[in-house]
Amino acid sequence: MRATLRLFAAVKPGRYLEPGNPTGLTGLFNHPAPRSTLLYLYGSTLDKLKAFPEHSVYRQSTEALTKHRMKIIESIKPEGYEEWAKKAAEKVEKYPEAFQPGGNFKYQTAGGQSFVTTEDNDYEDQEFTSLEGPRDAEEKAAEMKMLKRGRRVDYSDTVKWEPEPPLEASQISDAENQIGAGLIEEVIQVAEGELKLVDTMVKAKVWEELEEKPLQGQWDYFARDQHTSGTQEPPNK
Repeated sequence: MRATLRLFAAVKPGRYLEPGNPTGLTGLFNHPAPRSTLLYLYGSTLDKLKAFPEHSVYRQSTEALTKHRMKIIESIKPEGYEEWAKKAAEKVEKYPEAFQPGGNFKYQTAGGQSFVTTEDNDYEDQEFTSLEGPRDAEEKAAEMKMLKRGRRVDYSDTVKWEPEPPLEASQISDAENQIGAGLIEEVIQVAEGELKLVDTMVKAKVWEELEEKPLQGQWDYFARDQHTSGTQEPPNK
């Protein structure tokens, strides 16, 4: 059914899913880089879960699910991935200053893996004070970028960064079937929500004892051993 949604959304479904095209679900569009995005989200989640004690049930369950889905995504590689990864590593090694803070590219690690995004991506969700003077939107954007750059060396013409090769439509469908949680874009939304939830759970220190202890027998009604055949006793009041 999920694959059918994409077929209905595309007039001529091809070998690759066109980024930005409708998925068949209202307000949800084909993601441009689902594989690398999920690996980064899963890796970041696993890193943050280390703040929980090992006995935490939330950590144990979330780690298990995250590692399971991460393994599925890692196993599905696009055509030409190995060659691309080799060239990418060579560029990072040759121009390390371009990938350091203040460079043209944002280099970060998550879950033991490295990820690179272009500097321009960092500006999309940021708000800056408008520059004074009668300038059009394009000129304002150009001046703001120059302001943010300062006097650093611009490597945008020297280092031509190529994004990871895209997955084929059949590979995305395979990942969706193995994960069994809807379209890959829905899986990404869930992963984003989980990453935010980890921060909330850490802040709340959910592994600690309750400040107000539950009354004796308060949770007995919900215990597994109470769900037996025959007459069930009402909860204690």
